[in-house]
Amino acid sequence: MRPHSIRRLVILTEGQFGVHNAKTAIGVIRYGRDDVVAVLDSTIAGRNVSEWLGPRFDVPVVATLDEAIALGADALLIGIAPTGGRLPDAWRATISHALHAHLDVLSGLHTFLADDPEFSSAAATTGAEIVDYRRVPDRHQTANGRPHRSGAHVILTVGSDCAIGKMTVALELERAANEAGLRGAFVPTGQTGMMIAGWGISVDREISDFLAGTCEWLVEQGEEMGDWIFVEGQGSIDHPAYSPVTLGLIHGCTPHAMVLVHKVGLVEHDFEHITDASYPIKPLTELIPLHETIAGLVTPSRVVAVALNTSDIAADDEARRIIRETESETGLPTDDPVRFGPARLFGAIRSAVEEGVA
Repeated sequence: MRPHSIRRLVILTEGQFGVHNAKTAIGVIRYGRDDVVAVLDSTIAGRNVSEWLGPRFDVPVVATLDEAIALGADALLIGIAPTGGRLPDAWRATISHALHAHLDVLSGLHTFLADDPEFSSAAATTGAEIVDYRRVPDRHQTANGRPHRSGAHVILTVGSDCAIGKMTVALELERAANEAGLRGAFVPTGQTGMMIAGWGISVDREISDFLAGTCEWLVEQGEEMGDWIFVEGQGSIDHPAYSPVTLGLIHGCTPHAMVLVHKVGLVEHDFEHITDASYPIKPLTELIPLHETIAGLVTPSRVVAVALNTSDIAADDEARRIIRETESETGLPTDDPVRFGPARLFGAIRSAVEEGVA
């Protein structure tokens, strides 16, 4: 991957723009360092991202790649994170068009675009770059029990399910730490976080024996960048498909504390592989001690706060009522750091860690 320079992105979401399916697009638009000049999605062309994310995000939606190129796009970013991370066949023509038009192509899919003969040939001809963010480095190290740097505070976001905001919470808490005059650092462990931060490893591609060792290394890098290290969580510990990556993060990062992320109203895991099968999400009061027990098998850690995703709740008053109710139910500081800002939640986390509760 070449050193990061500011790109002008068009983000491809064809037919899938939305907070869940297009979480990569949403994350990059909200937090990324690159300029987003357009979203490419013919099914909603003519609209604007501000309809979904608010007036700060004035990004037009266009129907064709040529329209985005006319707006100055110099890179095409794949904006979805589908189950299994496969490239939709219908998108091949758009990617080929982009490469032949000298646009870089940025992808977080499990399908490595640079390994595709058609795409690699086009890139070689035009000099465009293909970046596969999920391609892991060639380092094979198991965890060695490295102690944390003195003065470092490692916080891991864990969740009740996938795609509910663990990365977003980590980024918001990093912002709160920096705004409080501290040295906050965000540790990206997935493709979207890497696109935002410009570094990291997509840990769901790691060989299982080396997963905890990779997480340990990532935290070490974070400790060189800040004193409050917020590690992006992945999956959920009881998810029928994605629990292994959660376990590797907990045991590899050995966090001083954890923040449990939950989306209000979600009652079943995001899992559609088996018809008529469902996997209920456990109550938060069960998930909290579960995470603490699992962490304690290697290094003691406590869940010190709950971050709620209240995006499906229309009224602020109702969201605040649910926050208060959850706080009472769990006995832990609770808030929605996106909707109401992260300062209150970070303050509670900081107090818990510095007072030795975690």
